Amino acid sequence: MRVKLGVSFGWLWSAYAVSTYGTWIAFGAFPLIAVRELHASAFAVSLLEAAGLAVAAIIAFPLGPWVERRPKRPVMIAMDLARFLAMASVPAAYLLGSLSYGQLLVVSVVSGAASITFTAASGAYLKHLVRGDHLLIASGRFEGTSWVATAAGPPLGGALSGVLGPVVTILADSLSYLLSALGVLRIRGGDVATPRDPATRLRGADLLDGWRFILRDRALRRLFLNSTLVGGLIMATAPLLAVLLLGEYHFPAWQYGLAFGLPALGGFVGARLCARLVRRHGRYRVMTVSGWLRSLFPLGLAFLQPGLGGLLTVIVVEGLLITCMGVFNPIHATERLQRTPADRAAQVLSTWSVSSRLTQATLMLIWGLLATLVGPLGAITLSGVLLLATPLLLPRRSDLLARPPAQPAERVPAA
Repeated sequence: MRVKLGVSFGWLWSAYAVSTYGTWIAFGAFPLIAVRELHASAFAVSLLEAAGLAVAAIIAFPLGPWVERRPKRPVMIAMDLARFLAMASVPAAYLLGSLSYGQLLVVSVVSGAASITFTAASGAYLKHLVRGDHLLIASGRFEGTSWVATAAGPPLGGALSGVLGPVVTILADSLSYLLSALGVLRIRGGDVATPRDPATRLRGADLLDGWRFILRDRALRRLFLNSTLVGGLIMATAPLLAVLLLGEYHFPAWQYGLAFGLPALGGFVGARLCARLVRRHGRYRVMTVSGWLRSLFPLGLAFLQPGLGGLLTVIVVEGLLITCMGVFNPIHATERLQRTPADRAAQVLSTWSVSSRLTQATLMLIWGLLATLVGPLGAITLSGVLLLATPLLLPRRSDLLARPPAQPAERVPAA
């Protein structure tokens, strides 16, 4: 039986869906422009991705406490409008003949910082909007939407890029943020903000509260380390795959989009199966098995080659990886929200996103340098080898059963 989560959740879900579809339609547009229009090197493409992540994370970091103490819907709308304006500047500059590598960097930073802040606000609002026992279902719906968008967006974006150029996909992405803002605006009902004594100023030490809370909870600490490292090692190879497939192997844009779009159907299947698997086998077992499996498959990219064989390799490897992520991610998101009190949710989510993006940026730069020494394929292979050790950081059963800090004593469900 399908659980109804209310009209307000429906608008929040719709806003998320339209912006996610826009993002994935524009997937690979910046690397594609950098490689084919601006003739950037492998390191320059990695720098474009890494600098955007790192600077955006640094800018967004002090916004966590600020978001915590403000109503979340106005924050989400403001961040959507910021992303709309930033992304819309790219096609405008392209039409004027003034698009540069520097502008791509600036847009990447602005949209990245706005995305981190939006994610923190929307996650805290979701916890306010949905009952705790329905969070896994809500997270599964967001996860399923994300993977359907990932499946449909890149092939459509690749086709549009092939016919009209990659700048058109960036225009579509910018419009999706405008539609997302309108969707959030339609939500009715209450909002959530942590009250603060107006006589008390925000201290520098307050910026570390998110990390303190995460590190104090054993389950969150291990989830944080695992997810941050796995995401960093996987994302470190994304610019290198773009250089390898689009540059050295000369894949057409539509094949590049297909190689990353088709496997995302596995993520949708995994997200749909997640709640059912948890009911049957328990949260801990499903999290552990899917967490181990997602670390094994990326090593298959070591066998990447030009032509049809290379295309099939990417599709199979990414399909298996993403299916496991589709199962793992809703459990991860639910555990994180359930173990975080409402008055800390925005700051914990902001800290999590900032840390993840800084790690990704650092590893992208390192892997960009590695690619200049051993080639893109050698650097991708090394990432796959290191991923094999990441499941050792997954939470233990005793960690999940332990009571979260600073919350009323209640049993944390293991399944």
